[in-house]
Amino acid sequence: MKIKLQLYTRFERFWHWFQAFLIIFLLITGFEVHGSCKIFGYDAACRWHNLAGITLLALSSFAIFWHLTTGQWRHYRPSFENLQKIIGYYLVGIMRGEHHPFHKSEERKLNPLQALSYSFLKVFLLPLQLLSGLLYYYYNDWINWGFAARLDGVAFLHTAMAFAMLLFLVVHVYLTTTGGTLLTYTKSMFTGWEEVDSKIMSEE
Repeated sequence: MKIKLQLYTRFERFWHWFQAFLIIFLLITGFEVHGSCKIFGYDAACRWHNLAGITLLALSSFAIFWHLTTGQWRHYRPSFENLQKIIGYYLVGIMRGEHHPFHKSEERKLNPLQALSYSFLKVFLLPLQLLSGLLYYYYNDWINWGFAARLDGVAFLHTAMAFAMLLFLVVHVYLTTTGGTLLTYTKSMFTGWEEVDSKIMSEE
């Protein structure tokens, strides 16, 4: 028997989709600045890229404040419990029709692999991307700051983080299709509600 739980608050859903939009938009405009595509034009792509980057920085700052004040940061605590089983499920078990070894609850929304991945994204990948972007943006002020670095090094770091973000996005989108149906997890991020097995929950 399955029951519905409201796992995602309004702010979480807003933050998730707005952040996703900004990251995708930053990737598109960033690749256009590098000459990989042509959509907005170079000058417009630069302006939109900078504006989207500042918006993502503001959104991330508010999200950090929200997570800390509401206690939602606890869902992102790294855990290695049953991590091998979960990795094995995604690599092999899912192809065999096996059941997922982790079951969501109001106390634990993210499985250990998700918690590790999202912690890496929020603590390492996204901050490096934003910091390198800010350094790139304020390049002309480096002398006044007494900051000594190579511009090409900062540019390389920013681009490398962009490709890492793109890889994360591709894997993330794929994993959203591994629910009961292709759109189960996507739907839950719109409505906030997700079906879970009541029997399993009672055992936990």
